[in-house]
Formats: sequence, structure tokens, C-alpha cells
Amino acid sequence: MPFLTAAALAGLIEWALSTRSLPLGRAAHAQIIKSLGCPFPLVLSNHLVNMYSKLDLHNSAQLVLSLSPNRSVVTWTALVAGLVHNGHFCCALIHFCNMLREAIIPNDFTFPCALKASGSLRWPVAGKQLHALAVKLGQIRDVFVGCSVFDMYCKTGLRYDACIMFDEMPERNVATWNSYMSNSVLDGRPQGAVSAFVEFLLAVGEPNGITFCAFLNACSDLSNLRLGQQLHGYVIRSGNAGDLSVANGLVDFYGKCHSVECSELIFHGICEHNDVSWCSMIAAYQQNGEEEKACVLFLRARKGGIQPSEFMLSSVLSSCAGLALLELGRSVHAVAEKECVMGNIFVGSALVDMYGKCGSIEDAEQAFYGMPNWNLVSWNAMIGGYSHLGHADTAVRLFDKMTSPNHEVKPNYVTLVCVLTACSRAGSVKMGMEIFGSMRRKFGIEPGVEHYACVVDMLGRAGMVEKAYEFIKAMPMSPTVSVWGALLGASTVFRKPELGRVAARKLFDLDPHDSGNHVLFSNLFAAAGRWEEANVTREDMKDVGIRKAAGCSWIAVKNAVHVFQAKDTSHELNAEIQATLAKLRRDMKVAGYIANTNLSLYDLEEEEKESEVWQHSEKIALAFGLVALPPGIPIRIIKNLRICVDCHSAIKFISGAVGREIVVRDNKRFHRFRNSTCSCRDYW
Repeated sequence: MPFLTAAALAGLIEWALSTRSLPLGRAAHAQIIKSLGCPFPLVLSNHLVNMYSKLDLHNSAQLVLSLSPNRSVVTWTALVAGLVHNGHFCCALIHFCNMLREAIIPNDFTFPCALKASGSLRWPVAGKQLHALAVKLGQIRDVFVGCSVFDMYCKTGLRYDACIMFDEMPERNVATWNSYMSNSVLDGRPQGAVSAFVEFLLAVGEPNGITFCAFLNACSDLSNLRLGQQLHGYVIRSGNAGDLSVANGLVDFYGKCHSVECSELIFHGICEHNDVSWCSMIAAYQQNGEEEKACVLFLRARKGGIQPSEFMLSSVLSSCAGLALLELGRSVHAVAEKECVMGNIFVGSALVDMYGKCGSIEDAEQAFYGMPNWNLVSWNAMIGGYSHLGHADTAVRLFDKMTSPNHEVKPNYVTLVCVLTACSRAGSVKMGMEIFGSMRRKFGIEPGVEHYACVVDMLGRAGMVEKAYEFIKAMPMSPTVSVWGALLGASTVFRKPELGRVAARKLFDLDPHDSGNHVLFSNLFAAAGRWEEANVTREDMKDVGIRKAAGCSWIAVKNAVHVFQAKDTSHELNAEIQATLAKLRRDMKVAGYIANTNLSLYDLEEEEKESEVWQHSEKIALAFGLVALPPGIPIRIIKNLRICVDCHSAIKFISGAVGREIVVRDNKRFHRFRNSTCSCRDYW
């Protein structure tokens, strides 16, 4: 290519950079050496340094710069900017210093790059020195340099210096106001961002997409749906509704304000979705309890060729955790491995949480110990996984490891809830009370109502129902539904009808329309054989228009979810299911198993009661699992209500008889049945 001029070669380098084609860039570099020799014109050196540094080839960029005898501020700025662009902040500041040693004065492009590096490193000392140098060189009056200094002070936590800098700026453009609003939100001052937006409209009046998104983030943090809706109207009137970044911001805002229908409307109105659009909508579904829709949308995005980001994968993994979709979660795990994002701490934490909530604690452990580093969310997810399955000793050991001098991670409110829950489910009253007593003294955490609910549940599970009631009466705050619910559950299990009546009345006052509380109260009397009072409670439900939620269980087999209700005969494999149930019932009767019918809903004959409990949805789902899944494969069942006493006993018996691991996730906890034992230690 001897006919190419210097301008043409420069254009070729720019094209290589825009297409991120390193081979083309190296070919252009070779042609420059061949045609022009060394040293070649400074303009080409500048282009080459810019290309190599932006393509994250630091050594090549530095070599080109060192071979340029007449390197200028443009050459050095290209190197520093490329290093900052690729996150090499320390290296960028080192080369900035090297430039000063050559007596080359930085310009209004160099300073913003160096200031961004010091801000990203949270290094205020370097930032202040750069500020002083900009003042000395007269560059501080440049609006971009001033904005960069302000942003640096915000990022390094020097709020007072940032305010002084903002007030002293002779000129503020839209980037300055955007920085002010964005940093106010990041600093936990969303109201300051709202006030700045109003002031900005009066001063400048031309917001851009970044301005709108910063304001929407402030509205999200304030949970101010009405204010965000007003901005939405302004966006439409100003003709910015077609801006993709603004539309994505609106999807995110409505999702965080629990108006998922509006998120859907905005999302479906976008002509060309990008990866942020898909990610925002998936997150909106996940944040609003629409986990199934989140998973479906993720699969649509994958079919559409969307490259999943770390945030998207974290959101869909949380959705899989909510639905206990272990197989889909494994598929997402494979995608994360393929996309090489397993080193991301948020994806890793979401994986630990997903496996823990799906009852696969071994996979959760593998994901946890495979992470390069852990944050508080990671520790909480692993401790929570142990807690779900009742492994109190392991949960407490991990908690001790987390707070040891080797890690020194300070636990938060959620951590202590997980640990106390683990102690409760394992019956470790002494350990749990010690941890509860040390919260304020040892960790500086004021016990909240969730911690008190854990203690009430722990005492109740241990049979200390009266002590649990005394504990409630001594609480420094008003007991909530979870506290009284724990007492009612314990009263039912240990047949304390009078205490159960107290708890039930409190629950009816706090949440009169929750059918579960009425059913549990009715079961309390049924277990004690007081059928008349049990029936009165049921009639009271009908009188006030409360209907018991229909119990159903579901199981995933071969990428299809099969749902069953009590006495369900609609499945295409019903004949095989009923035959399996009949065989199990016969074999268990021969082995001496006696059905537990204490909590049957009606005062029926014993034989009728036994027939009733053998047609519960979880038993039908289990029979289907035995029919449809190959031997040795764990059977995983999800139920929308609490598993009943007889189903719990029967499944425990069956797990040993058929040699299968059976995991049942009800609306309270996990039950992992293996070899005729359950992880809940027989407290449901």
C-alpha cells in the first residue's frame, strides 16, 4: 500500500479502532513503518498510541510513545485516556506524572482523565494535587475540568470540598448538573438531586437523557411514583420519549416503584431493545414477585441473541431461587460460565442464594467456595442456605468464620436473622439465645422485630410455648404478624389451645383476611379433638368472606411443570399415579405405618380420614415423580401451603423405602428427606 498518504493511514487507524480490529491496526502500523520509516510523523504516533491504549494494549502504546522523539500533550493524553478507559487508573496517574517530568503541560482533556482516575481509586490526596495544579495552570475555569474536580471530590467522599467547588464554578453546563444529581443519588441524598433538577431547569433548561435518568433514580430512591410520573409527562412533552436510555430508565423506575404494568407498557413501546432494556424489564419482574415472567423474558432475550450481563444473570438467578427452578438455575449457571462472568461477585452471590433456596446445599457450597472473594451478600446467602435446611451448627460455624480476624466482615441485620433462624430450625435454643443477647453488645445491631420473631419461633419449636408468650409480652415494640404466627404455630403443634386462642385473636386483628391464620386456628382445635370449635372457626371464615387458598403442589420434569391439587385425577398419567399411591399405601401399612389424621378437616370416620390424607397434592406429586423420574434422581416438590403432618411423616417413610432423596419446599421452609429422616427434625 505505498500509495497511502499520512492522512489515509491515520483514517485507517481510526477505522481499526472503531471496529476494534487489532489485525487491521497492526497492518496499518506496519505500512507506516514500511512507507515512512522511523521516526514517523507525530500525528500518526498520536493515532497509534490512541488505538493501542483504547484496545487495552498498554505496552504497545507505551512503546510507540517512547519511540516518538517529539511527543506532545496530545500523545500523552491519548495514553492516559486509554488507560482510564480500560480501568488502569494507577498506571494512568503514573504516566501523567511522567508527562509532567518532561515539562509537558496538561490540557483540558488530560486533567479530566487524571481526575477520573483519582476519583475511581478513591484517592483524595492525588485529586487535591491535581486540583491545585489545574488552578496553578489556569485550567480550573474550563467547565469540563471544573466538573471533573467536582466529580472527583464527590467520588472520594469530600462532600464539603465538592460543594465549594460547585458554588465557585463560573460556568455550569449540563454535564456539571448531571454530575451533581448523579452524585447526590449515590451519596444517599435523592432529595438533593430533585432540588438540583428544578434549579437546573430554571438555569439552563435543556436536560438530556443522563439528566432524566439521574432524576428517575432519585424518584426510585424516594419511592415517589407521582414525581416520576410527572417527569414522564415532561419527557413526552419535550420530545425525548424516543430516547432509548430514558425509556430504559423509565422501565427501571416503574419497576422499583412497584408499578410493573407501566414498566411493561414502556418496554413493549421500545422499537429496538438493547441489552439494558431486557435487563431492566427482567429486574422489574423479579422485584415485583413476577419471577415466572422474568424467566420467560430471559429465555426470549437469549433467543434474540442478547448477550447477558452480570446484572441480568443475577436477576434471573434470583427469580429461579424464588420459584425453586433448579434446572433452569443450572442452565443460567452454564451461561454464566460460558460468558466468563463467574468472577463477578454479584453473579456468584446470586448462584449461592439460588442453590440454597432450591435445597441443593452441596451446589451452593461449591459456588460459594469457588468465588474469588466474598462480600456480605455472599456470606448471608451461604448462611441463609444452611438456615433453610436446618443446618444450625454449620451456619453458626460459617458465621464465626465470617466474623473472625481472618475475614473481619461485619454482620448486618439480615445476617443475624439467618443465624437465629438456623438455631430455631435446629432446636439450638441455648446457642440462639446467646447470639440474640450479644447482638447489641458484640455487633452493634439493635434487635428488630424479625429477630424477636426468630426467638419466639425458636422457643416455640423447643416446646417452651409459655416462655415464648412471656418473651412476646416483654418485647420493646409491638409484636407483628410473624411473631404471633410463630406462637400460633407452636400452640398447634404442642396442643396449647388457650395460648393459641390469644395468638389467633391478635392475628385476626392485625390481618383479618389471611385465611392461613384461620385454618391454623381451626387445626389447633381439630388436633385436640374439639371438633365443634374447629367447625365454628371454619364457619366464621365463610361469614366474613374468607376463602382458604387451594392447596397445590408442582414438580418439574423434562422442562415441563406439572401441577396437582388434592384429589386430582386430571393428569394423563393418572392411572400410573393412583397405582403407585395404592402400592405405597399397602407397603407402608404392612411395614406398620399408621396415617396421622389428627388434623383432618372434618369429624369423619378413621378410614375416611385416611383416604382423605392419601389424596393430598404433595403425595400425588410424589407419586408422579416416582413414575416419571429415573431411579436415583432426587424428587423436588414445591407446595404453596404448609406441608401437612401426615404427608410429612409419609414422605419421610417413603424416602427410606424407595431409597430416594425427596425435597419439599412449602411456604415456610425446606424439608429434605433422606433415609427416613428430614432436615427439619420433624417440626413443620
